[in-house]
Amino acid sequence: MTQLLVAAGGGGDVIGTTLVHHALHGDEPAVVLSYSWERLTVDPLPGPRSERDFTGLRPLTPRVFGITAATSTVPPAGSTLPRLAAELPVTLGLLSPYGGVPHLARQITEVVEKYAVDEVEVVDVGGDVFARGDEPTLLSPLPDALVIAACATAGVPTRLRLAGPGLDCEIPESELLPVLGDDFLTLTGADTRGVEHLFDWHPSEASALLVAAARGERGGCVVRDTGRPVVLSDASARVHRIGLDRVLERNRLARALYERGTGTLDDAEKTSWEVCGFSELQRERDRSLRLRDTASPEVSLTEALHGLDAWLGRLRAAHPGARYATFRCVAEGLGLTGAAARSLRTHLVRDRPHRYAAPLFAL
Repeated sequence: MTQLLVAAGGGGDVIGTTLVHHALHGDEPAVVLSYSWERLTVDPLPGPRSERDFTGLRPLTPRVFGITAATSTVPPAGSTLPRLAAELPVTLGLLSPYGGVPHLARQITEVVEKYAVDEVEVVDVGGDVFARGDEPTLLSPLPDALVIAACATAGVPTRLRLAGPGLDCEIPESELLPVLGDDFLTLTGADTRGVEHLFDWHPSEASALLVAAARGERGGCVVRDTGRPVVLSDASARVHRIGLDRVLERNRLARALYERGTGTLDDAEKTSWEVCGFSELQRERDRSLRLRDTASPEVSLTEALHGLDAWLGRLRAAHPGARYATFRCVAEGLGLTGAAARSLRTHLVRDRPHRYAAPLFAL
């Protein structure tokens, strides 16, 4: 039987979604629906991509297009989804939020009907989907809230699978665990087979932390853009099961989007301003402008490697007791992105294998 999963946070959650699917359903076929809503290091255009931003899509249903290894983005857009489609054993379908909750609901309904699935599983790595909306550390509630509202609108049986509480650096584990309950499974190293190599090129830190936790790594891990390490604990490898009603009860933004039947992404953004007091779309627009206006000179790989040990010394001093850093944190801390960041990772894994705690860098 084909399983239907929705990666709540977009491209960054697809790896974690595939991991959860394998743990729950083994080798059963799966369709994974996902936004193409990427970090600016992947896609320089703020906001999500629609089918108009791709070539080589194939129709899955009238409103859902499948992404394959032959799919490409239309420059200057970027997306990790085509390569994920090439390397993961799932069928990837593109979700477009520009038509708001009603369009997303129709997309999900069409796939449910085509594959005759009994239940939709929404997968979120980290837990911001279970945020109230007023947490000071919350950064990106809108993609998750739109998915939850769409599933409720579609009226299809839906469960949330919340993987790796706190690993997305938005809602701390200590705040999530008391409200998640005891209905969970724990991922193991065996569940990570076939996905570790993806982090050679994919920038997702939350999914990398989930894989590390499943492999038994424990302790603080420094990630980019935060003032505190993420602590990998026994709970970090858990996948909690939560009913859709409980998510709607807690997630005020999702509930507002559902009750209003928000019909466009612009309207959804306005609702985010009202409920959460901010818009991550506006933050992306602002950051995109800053990156364009303050582009720093490119750092060569040789320069980065020369300054690595001094930078690591400063990192350890700033975060005493931390045991790991993500490779993305190391690369961006040294001024590298894209192909140069991937080259740095290759060098470190080869030249300092004792520091490779797959898929993290051991300090």
